[in-house]
This record gives sequence, structure tokens and C-alpha cells, in this order.
Amino acid sequence: MAKEKAAASESEMGQLFHEFVKADIYKRSQGRIVRQVTCLAIWVACALAAYQIYVNMLIWQDVHLAVKYAVPVIVLALGIWLGYRLVNLPSFADFLIAVEAEMNKVSWPSQTELIRSSLVVIILMFGLTMVISTYDTVLNWLLSRVLDITVV
Repeated sequence: MAKEKAAASESEMGQLFHEFVKADIYKRSQGRIVRQVTCLAIWVACALAAYQIYVNMLIWQDVHLAVKYAVPVIVLALGIWLGYRLVNLPSFADFLIAVEAEMNKVSWPSQTELIRSSLVVIILMFGLTMVISTYDTVLNWLLSRVLDITVV
């Protein structure tokens, strides 16, 4: 039984590795927008990580100049490949396709409804801020009178 589990685990790892090294696009025409935005977000995160590595490696004096440039470039290249392959991994791509299908079912508000609703929320937030600030000031004044101390 343990041998079967180990063989199944090795088979799954081999299949996952195979998915990450192939270059084809899974279900090319489905979920395109969500997949592109997700891939772009992964690329931006990897580019920021590579830049941060580059900045941190510039501080080190004992590291060879080629290494200071090679490591961030390798991180960036691996990140770009990982982002591309991740959005084409069948299970993740199917999830993103389902997300886009659900987003297409959403009834989005018109521009006037959006502006009106946003104004209501902003005015309500300012009103509640004024009420809570008034309560705080009154309670602070009452407690300072009762306890004869200044409450900060």
C-alpha cells in the first residue's frame, strides 16, 4: 500500500513537472481576459521581487558583479515562465474560466447609479465620523469633570 502511494505521488509530481515545461495554451479562447490579467499580476509581482533582489544585492560588496545582475534576471525569467504556465495549468485555468463566466453574469450598475451610491456612502461616512467625534468629545469632557483628570 505504501509503495502504491509513493508511486502515485511520483506520478503526480512527474505530471505536474510535465505541465510546467510544456508551452501550449490550455483552452485558448475561454476565460481570456481573466487569465491575461492574472498572468500580468503574477508578472508584476515577479518583476517587483526581482527589482528588490537587485537593490538588496547592490549593497553587498563581496558579491561578483555578474551575480548581482544574473540572479534578478533569473528570478524575473522564472517568474514570467511561472505566470505563463500557471494560467495554463488545467485545474487553475478551469477555475479562471469559471470566474470569468460568473463575472459575465453580474449586472453592473450604470454610471449614474454608481455615482449616486458612492455619494451616499461618502456622505454617510462623514456623518458617522462627526457623530462618533461628538460622542468622544462629550464623553471625554464628562469623564474629565467626574474624575477631575484629563483623559487623552
